[in-house]
Amino acid sequence: MNEGWRDAPAQTPAHARGRPRTNLITAALFAFLIVFAFFYARSALNSALLFLLILVGLVWVHELAHFLTAKLFGVYVHEFGLGFPPRIWGKRIGETEYTINWLPIGGFVRLEGEENASKPRSLAAKPRWQRFIVLVSGAVANLLLPVVLFAAALSFPHEESIGRPVVTSVVPNAPAAAAGLKSGDVIYAVEDRNVKNVSEGSRYINLYRGREIEMRVKRGSDFVDLRMHARWAPPPGQGPTGISIASQYPFTERVALAPWESIPRGVRQTWDTLFIARNEIISWFKGASGPQLAGPVGIAQTTGEVARASESAASAVSPLLELAALLSVNLGILNLLPLPMLDGGRVLFLLIEVARRGKRIAPEREALIHLVGFAMFIVLAVVITFFDISRIAAGESIFR
Repeated sequence: MNEGWRDAPAQTPAHARGRPRTNLITAALFAFLIVFAFFYARSALNSALLFLLILVGLVWVHELAHFLTAKLFGVYVHEFGLGFPPRIWGKRIGETEYTINWLPIGGFVRLEGEENASKPRSLAAKPRWQRFIVLVSGAVANLLLPVVLFAAALSFPHEESIGRPVVTSVVPNAPAAAAGLKSGDVIYAVEDRNVKNVSEGSRYINLYRGREIEMRVKRGSDFVDLRMHARWAPPPGQGPTGISIASQYPFTERVALAPWESIPRGVRQTWDTLFIARNEIISWFKGASGPQLAGPVGIAQTTGEVARASESAASAVSPLLELAALLSVNLGILNLLPLPMLDGGRVLFLLIEVARRGKRIAPEREALIHLVGFAMFIVLAVVITFFDISRIAAGESIFR
């Protein structure tokens, strides 16, 4: 969301008279870049377009939630924009202007007075509970959207491994070794959850990090129940329990679930993903290696790798939907962090106001803090992008 601005005067300002020419120059520049990329970097262009399509969809859902809750509580919405200026097209419907802009890297909702409560229909003038709902609605939408995305991924025809995970190695003195797990054991269940393939085995072990887990394995013709601790901060390359796993069979099957099956599984998978994300954050404070950061360029590279790993465009739909679900969760969590400029930062100011029994921080001071946060975010994005480009130039993937 962006802070509300005053309505533009009826006459055309002098600086706006050159807008058509500016838009024409911008359009020509974009056309040149697209044509150049098509002939000399087609793979990168495809990756970028896929990434932008996913990003715009996730941000549109985020901003739509802010827009709808603001409208619900009577906040004056100046503009609902897709992309960032310069503007391509705009149309005013009622009191709100709906725009499409040239930079397809997000979107925004421009509300009246996010910090300044001097106008009755400003966001800052609304009761605190209404402001809280408007501020967190975007992140909540991003945390709920994966239910739909995961369900769609499961409903679309996709390949699933049919081999249960087999333990290929056990690190000496690690929790798995202390519990008696051996190479060749076939994992059937983790905490009473059926493990059908390697990805599920890895996901369930990470889901229960920080606690003792029960693992049912098949050893020869016998089933054995073992208990082991899933560590928060294992040594590099060992994993929470200290095992390596591989698929029992090198086969996959093409499946597509009915909605009554995919939707409950989508809910469960979303819930698991949120807990795994929580566990990952906790592990950083427990001594595990810090987060591996990636900017738009790095995520675009990952998107392209996911698409190219599929045999056809149709088979790429399901993994791309899963990637979009994971990015949506990350976007939701990121926006809830109590950092300036982000929704969580604005919620922090709201909580400070509550703690001070209604006494607000000066609007100009809050706006300055958010501006500094925005500048720091841009600097961080530039640095991460530099390392992303350097990694790609060296032929490396974000996964290795």
